[in-house]
Amino acid sequence: MNGEVYAGNAGPDAAGNRGWLLGHFMPPGVRQSDDLEVKWGVHPAGESRAGWTAGDTRSTMVLLIEGRFHLELTTGGHLLAERGDYVVWGPGIDHSWRAETDSVLLTVRWPSIPL
Repeated sequence: MNGEVYAGNAGPDAAGNRGWLLGHFMPPGVRQSDDLEVKWGVHPAGESRAGWTAGDTRSTMVLLIEGRFHLELTTGGHLLAERGDYVVWGPGIDHSWRAETDSVLLTVRWPSIPL
């Protein structure tokens, strides 16, 4: 992997991996990482997570690129309404979400470990 370079586009690259661009689950190469996971999330208005996460041992950051997105954590709710709004939380905090309008988000989780 030394000296390897990958150039792509988040839309098509993420489409086959539930939005994920980097992580331990990617095929061998520069996009495979045990350090972090990166997701390009495109969510139509009204889409929501079917349930809550449970017992996650990773830290997460969600950054709004466009739209209006409601993030519900076990510690309370957060509305991401302006480009650049973000929320960061650590292990042991569960989450769910709902896209209030068509939304695009960047999610980073670390470390990248199988659950």
